[in-house]
Amino acid sequence: MSIEIENLNYTYSAGTVFEVLALKDISLTIPDGQFVGIIGHTGSGKSTLVQHLNGLLRATSGDIRVNGESIYSEGYNMKALRSKVGLVFQYPEYQLFETDVFTDVCFGPKNQGLSRKDAEKRAREAMDAVGLDETYDRVSPFELSGGQKRRAAIAGILAMEPEVLVLDEPTAGLDPKGRDDILDMLDGLHRDRGMTIILVSHSMEDVAKYADRIIVINEGSILMDDVPSGVFARSEEIEAVGLAAPQVSYIMRTLRERGWETGRNVTTIEEAKEEILKALQNKEEHKC
Repeated sequence: MSIEIENLNYTYSAGTVFEVLALKDISLTIPDGQFVGIIGHTGSGKSTLVQHLNGLLRATSGDIRVNGESIYSEGYNMKALRSKVGLVFQYPEYQLFETDVFTDVCFGPKNQGLSRKDAEKRAREAMDAVGLDETYDRVSPFELSGGQKRRAAIAGILAMEPEVLVLDEPTAGLDPKGRDDILDMLDGLHRDRGMTIILVSHSMEDVAKYADRIIVINEGSILMDDVPSGVFARSEEIEAVGLAAPQVSYIMRTLRERGWETGRNVTTIEEAKEEILKALQNKEEHKC
């Protein structure tokens, strides 16, 4: 599923004294199967943008096309769109409401009109995909840990078999292990199912590690749109809008300033490890 956004504008409280232009002339294309990171400071327009992707918000002007068809065309099936573009809000555990986890995960596919048997099959597959086995089926979602609640909420979206999964700060408030577990799970869905993942995040380390592409939003406009190394190579511009490159990038810059021969486009710990080992090897060879 491809998504094309063309000259998108959105105004909150249009025509009132509280009018705010939240999105300004946004144009971009998200092809099928990409892992996209969206970053920007608080209030930059990230969440507003992703809520347009499945029609929760309607653009003030501009267009959104899914597989070439405008979602604003007369008679467009918004219900079908919301099944194909699943949106997981920040603190998704607030989306949990049933008496047990399995019933909660079944809600989406049942609402799609599936039979009980088919809905339960979808729910089981979705729970397996997020690492919740049968022992969690009859547990109240409110008895789960923070990370498990996130998994259950994501399973509820996956059970509707979306082609695109949009997540707004899905790791907010989690401990490091819980965060890594959620992100590794999303990476697995991307790799194993070819699912398009759109991740809104404040963590530069997370988007650097997992995303194929990073879109930087600033004051409602696209500031950058590039691969992670391309975005974080422009660290001064990133810092000017209240963001920062991954911490490892600054460490590598300090090493270069002290004479180490390391690459400039390092954004993850794994890349840094390789560069440091190469630099150490070169030092040893020069001694010989």
